[in-house]
Amino acid sequence: NYSTLEETKQAALKIWNDQLHQIVVEGGTEEEKATFYSCYFRANLFPRKFYELDKEGNPYYFSPYDGKIHYGYMYTDTGFWDTFRAQLPLNALVHPDMHGKYVAALLDAYDQCGWLPSWSFPGEGGSMIGNHAISVLADAWSKGIRTFDPLKALQAYYHEATNKGPWGPSNGRDGWKEYFTLGFVPYPKYSESTAKTLEYAYDDFCGFKLAEMIGNSFYEYVFARQMYNYKNVFDPEVGFMRGRGEDGTWMPDFDPYEWGGPFTEGNAWHYLWSVFHDVDGLIGLLGGNENFVAKMDSVFTVPNTVKVGTYGRLIHEMTEMQMANMGQYAHGNQPIQHMIYLYNYAGAPWKAQQKVREVMRKLYNSTENGYPGDEDQGQTSSWYVLSALGFYSVCPGTNQYVIGSPVFRKATITLENGKQFIIEANKNDQDNVYIQSAKLNGQDYTKNYIRYEDIVDGGVLRFEMGNRPNKNRGTSPEDVPYSVSLYHSCDEYH
Repeated sequence: NYSTLEETKQAALKIWNDQLHQIVVEGGTEEEKATFYSCYFRANLFPRKFYELDKEGNPYYFSPYDGKIHYGYMYTDTGFWDTFRAQLPLNALVHPDMHGKYVAALLDAYDQCGWLPSWSFPGEGGSMIGNHAISVLADAWSKGIRTFDPLKALQAYYHEATNKGPWGPSNGRDGWKEYFTLGFVPYPKYSESTAKTLEYAYDDFCGFKLAEMIGNSFYEYVFARQMYNYKNVFDPEVGFMRGRGEDGTWMPDFDPYEWGGPFTEGNAWHYLWSVFHDVDGLIGLLGGNENFVAKMDSVFTVPNTVKVGTYGRLIHEMTEMQMANMGQYAHGNQPIQHMIYLYNYAGAPWKAQQKVREVMRKLYNSTENGYPGDEDQGQTSSWYVLSALGFYSVCPGTNQYVIGSPVFRKATITLENGKQFIIEANKNDQDNVYIQSAKLNGQDYTKNYIRYEDIVDGGVLRFEMGNRPNKNRGTSPEDVPYSVSLYHSCDEYH
């Protein structure tokens, strides 16, 4: 208890200073430091506690899901369509104790309302698309945060994937019957159908992965059958994902610059890359590494043309993409935020290193205009925090963070277990953005990813940086990050 406003202010200052001090960055400019800590502050605001303590110190809460009081922990104010990508994987790294309570509370919410949360403010709204609670649960399990019953999680997700709930499109699964029988969600029977197909396929991968990790062959088989459904909305004639009718025909008058229709707040340029779990499979669809890299390059070189499509007007995401002036790269919204890191899968990691630094330099700053679009419950900030440290969570549900290019010459993460993980980048500055070589705990390290356990066990990841790309580092098959088709064929479960 504090007797004055000034005492309360100083106590809050100490709490935030201790919190932000968990990651100490050194060697960048003052502006880069201010941007980093502004983003880290924002990332730490979500999800929000929705419980209090009784006089004995036990947590309890009034549930927004069933209107009753329960003992335990509850969190709210997060939309998984945004936050599964980076904000929650960042929490798993720096706040594993809280994150363990959070994922356990997801199943409490399921008990209380019959559905897994997808967009809680504070109760379930079902906004946006996808069933990404399973991503959050599988990601936690893959990283050793095992505070929940995984079988119950799979049962809850199965219910989610085979029913449509009473709330918004991400409450249950819009078009689930067609997704199972046709292998895709048809358009125009269902709006945003191609985006839904892609995100359902990723979610089914997460269900498969959780089942695989616990040795449950039944759910492993159930979800594995659909995790390659992304291939069913790829049209090789145009080289993009696109809308497909219930009879299997492609929607006419395809234009990759047109927003809406079968896509969610984006167009075909943005959704081509939404195959988080099987980038190797996507590379195959596009004709191999060389074609894949060329297609990625073209995202930045084609004009920033916008065709409003079914939106009928300019929405702010369109305007933000045009203002960024990076072609069709729309960092102001979530669907394409991971895309730069995919160069690591196709033998061109140096391109990821250059582009990620360009985005951080060009689209972020410490002013009130310092975000390239909606900040979205900590997601856009978390993208920056992870990227500035030198890695990013391309595929939550696995234990890997894909390497980019760190902003600072040194960053020290003090982990909850008392250990420290230090990222050093010798000669790093705004020109020397390319990794020349790397060592992990003194041993040569060529992989284009780092594992969660490598970080939380503590140690030193040291990069030597330069102003020219090293086109020989990280190009071997064993250096590429995880893709499910490298371990399981599409035919294995059919």
